Amino acid sequence: MTGSGQALSIAAIVALVVLAAFLAMAETSLTRMNRVRALSLEEEERRGAGRLVRLVNHPERWLTPVLLLLLACHLVAATLVGVIAEHRFGARGVVIATVFEIVVIFVLGEAIPKTYAVQHPDRAALVTATPIEFIVRFPPIQWIARALIGLANVIIPGKGLKQGPFVSEEELLAMADVALEEEVIEREERALIHSIIEFGDTVAREVMVPRTDMVAVEARASVIDVMEVAIAAGYSRIPVYEQGIDDIAGVVYTKDIMRSLSEDHGGQPVRSIMRTAHFVPETKRVAELLKEMQEGKFHLAMVVDEYGGTAGLVTLEDLIEELVGEIVDEYDVEEPTVEPMPGGDVRVNARMPVDELNELLDADLPEGDWDTVGGLVYDKLGHVPTEGETVEIDGYKMRAEKVQGRRIGRVRISKVATPPSDEE
Repeated sequence: MTGSGQALSIAAIVALVVLAAFLAMAETSLTRMNRVRALSLEEEERRGAGRLVRLVNHPERWLTPVLLLLLACHLVAATLVGVIAEHRFGARGVVIATVFEIVVIFVLGEAIPKTYAVQHPDRAALVTATPIEFIVRFPPIQWIARALIGLANVIIPGKGLKQGPFVSEEELLAMADVALEEEVIEREERALIHSIIEFGDTVAREVMVPRTDMVAVEARASVIDVMEVAIAAGYSRIPVYEQGIDDIAGVVYTKDIMRSLSEDHGGQPVRSIMRTAHFVPETKRVAELLKEMQEGKFHLAMVVDEYGGTAGLVTLEDLIEELVGEIVDEYDVEEPTVEPMPGGDVRVNARMPVDELNELLDADLPEGDWDTVGGLVYDKLGHVPTEGETVEIDGYKMRAEKVQGRRIGRVRISKVATPPSDEE
């Protein structure tokens, strides 16, 4: 190899290392950039933010070309270093070239640019966005990248490479927790974000008023008698049944009752003024149900089980409470869901969901066909408990403190002391 040839090779090596460093910085900064941050940079009118948003929205368009060029730079640079070293030092040149490639190319072409991108993600992403967009639009690179993606899809069937990466619910929840720790959002905002994300996975069975707590009236009952029931219960809408609670015929509104009474029709059966009832399965997603209630302009729906029987009812207020927490007005008399007790025990309403109890106790109590703490106690006991009966579940002792008929009202939960091991 002549002197001029070596000089050109050295110049090419330097250029390839510089290009590899730029591509490495682009890869790290763009993969770490999320869509929300890119949009905020665009709102700040930062230079190159518009191109950055387009790249972040479609990572599958740039990731393969960048990785392809990065690999090509490393391979060509390593080959040229090996040729020059072998020409100058003979057999020892292979060892020298290997050391040079590992130390120099790794440090200059990988470690430094990627470290900079991690420390300055916004700046690095904005600097690299415009050149990367130009590179990925270059036709030969596009053709090669598409061919490689097609080959990858043949080797690994599926739509993963076509769809690109996605953000899971767990990642969104973790982002909200980190934002709270860094004081970017308030604790109430974090709780609302968690509620909104969990709202999509909640079904009607988990938020409904069970049939044992429902207030319903017979269709043959007089309007004036139903008015007394409505006043005593404090409800504005009451289900009406014909043969039994599993035969819901409609819903009566208190404003219709008052209108009927003002017209001296208090002796008429309530079926004459009841309205059509809406029915939903107990597996109905509450997000879909909320949308249906808004579009249909109704506030109460009857929840039916898989056999067509009445499982309970759900109101618009129940759905909203899933998002913003309990809504209690000045006339509500609500028992507290959780009561701290002396010695670290807690007393909870048996209707409390098991997942909420796990979060409260930082525990891992089992979940299954039941949704509530009462259902968990029923399953583990295998029979209707007597008042005061206890059962141990995963290190916790649960006592049925209040039992009404076949129904558990309140459960007291105690942590079971773990006996010391032999080593202790």
